[in-house]
Amino acid sequence: MNRDGVRKSIWQEEIKSFPATINFEGEYDIAIVGGGITGVSTAYELQKSGKKCILIEASNIGFGTTGGTTAHINNFLDTTYSQAISKYGLEDAKLLFESVNDAIGIIEKNINDNNIDCDFEKKTAQLFALDEKQVKQLDDILKGAEKVGCEMNLINDISFPIPFMKAVGIPGQAQFHPIKYISALCQSFLNSGGIIVENCFCQSHSEEKDWIVIDTSKGIVKAKNLVYATHIPPGINMLHFTNAPYRSYAMAFTLKSQNYPQELGYDLMDPYHYYRIQEINEETLLIAGGEDHKTGHSDDTGLCFTNLENYVRQYFDVDLVRYSWSSQYYEPVDGLPYIGKMPETSKIYSATGFRGNGMIFGTLSSRIISDLILEGKTKYRNLFSPSRIMPIAGFSEFVKETATVATDFIKDKLFVEKVSSLVEIHEGEGKVVKYEGESYAVYKEKGGDVHLLKSTCPHAKCEVRWNSAEISWDCPCHGSRFDVNGKVLTAPSVTNLTRVREKDL
Repeated sequence: MNRDGVRKSIWQEEIKSFPATINFEGEYDIAIVGGGITGVSTAYELQKSGKKCILIEASNIGFGTTGGTTAHINNFLDTTYSQAISKYGLEDAKLLFESVNDAIGIIEKNINDNNIDCDFEKKTAQLFALDEKQVKQLDDILKGAEKVGCEMNLINDISFPIPFMKAVGIPGQAQFHPIKYISALCQSFLNSGGIIVENCFCQSHSEEKDWIVIDTSKGIVKAKNLVYATHIPPGINMLHFTNAPYRSYAMAFTLKSQNYPQELGYDLMDPYHYYRIQEINEETLLIAGGEDHKTGHSDDTGLCFTNLENYVRQYFDVDLVRYSWSSQYYEPVDGLPYIGKMPETSKIYSATGFRGNGMIFGTLSSRIISDLILEGKTKYRNLFSPSRIMPIAGFSEFVKETATVATDFIKDKLFVEKVSSLVEIHEGEGKVVKYEGESYAVYKEKGGDVHLLKSTCPHAKCEVRWNSAEISWDCPCHGSRFDVNGKVLTAPSVTNLTRVREKDL
């Protein structure tokens, strides 16, 4: 019952398995693949409407990004309203703001309707600029927020012991315990007649005349509609070229002074740092995050934790580090997520590209996808459509991301040439090595046991790279991740890395 890495997140103790479902094969109105906040919220919404739903999770509920989030609930976004106005126009920017507030309302309603104890608290956020460049960014953010109706107020002091030049307070934000929240929604889903199948890998699907046939590791499911709530849909499709995978790092600290800031906090560095507090086991902890980078593009992922810890210690009187973990998210090329019907399909839906706003857009996805399935329409269809074409807003970024992926294909082939023999691998280390014209992903345990895999990601044939912080093999092209035995941790790959026995070399 882990997340998508070996490090333990602050929420992990609340992750639990649900009773195994026997003989779940059959016909359903909707099959939802993925047991994070997107999949669980969508399954709950559709089952509540009277549909017959099955929720399929490759590991356990909360395994992926929902188990690794820092669970900020914001009505301001990584894509600022100024940027949205520039790219989409004022009316769509206002619609974006409306959608975000809708998502917060859905979370609150779900909590109230189901009497969920998930540490939900309303908070004020503080957004602060640390230098002149960030001051200009903040001024631009303020202008856009005012135009769409997002309240931001200039403040003279912040609750964080960090020198700043300008700051705003943003009321109406919130935080919660994400695993307590989705676990309770799962129970309500089950109570309404829904089916949950954990440790069940969705291997493929095919669209037939009346049904979508889903081949899983535990059997065949037929559904009239299929929802991929898997962070990014599996297989190879256009969404993999309009999203880029990133890792973000988080740590939870005790403070010597016990002087914990009560507000949510964010700076404007690139990548930015973010802060909140949480009580776990009757102990208050400061959660800090940052050090984001594209998946598979850090030479030393362990250094990301070191850098984050050093940055926090520079300003806070840190006592102990209680937790440290990382998580994955996807950056869309034009700044907005892709939520709705997948391109060139009739009854298959997906939700991806949430940036750092997964709790908001995962929740919003449940409303958008439910409306599309139940009513065939939603007021947010065009804004978030996976089929949207934005040649002005997104084309340059699309070209840039596509070029990066293409470059990775080339660089990865050169990357494996740099290592000449297995002798270079030390205990506790992983490397991609070249041996007699073939490349392999090699991990050597402490004690000397070697795990040997073919290094080519089955998804799009990129070469995986070693992630020392999470003890995993990560694909730099589309974000697939694998454990040391080659097992898929994170889609879009639906196939494990090939294991190799030494006698096969």
